[in-house]
Amino acid sequence: MANYTAQDVKRLREETGAGMLDCKKALDEANGNFEEAKEVVRQRGLALAEKKSDRETNEGYIACYVHATNKVAAMVEILCETDFVARNDEFQAMARDVALHVVAMNSETVEALLAEPFVKDPSKTVEELVKGVSGKIGEKFVVNRFVRYEVGESK
Repeated sequence: MANYTAQDVKRLREETGAGMLDCKKALDEANGNFEEAKEVVRQRGLALAEKKSDRETNEGYIACYVHATNKVAAMVEILCETDFVARNDEFQAMARDVALHVVAMNSETVEALLAEPFVKDPSKTVEELVKGVSGKIGEKFVVNRFVRYEVGESK
């Protein structure tokens, strides 16, 4: 007998965005422990993203974020495999979150950016954020480049 209810499966699906069957399997594997199941779903998403690492990324999206003061802004280019995904709302929201992170943390390089704890959820890195959405959507994503502007700053 399962140690979870249909409501648990629904809640896990809502929180992770994973499919219904994936949520059920994760809860089975975690013996009904919700937090463990969330981690199982996250790890599977990261593993799926790693499997796609050799694919070409010829499409993408440029996200912008301007801070409320209008004195700091960033543009981030994130590449994906298809134009369909480049138009995906979740992909674009993730790209905007990365741009927000660049504004907040003043990252120097793409490598440094990816290694930093994500400003909206320090329990994961920016790379884990990107790979999590990549695993969920099923395409390879690459944070290709970014630029940050601040009023009065010259480079």
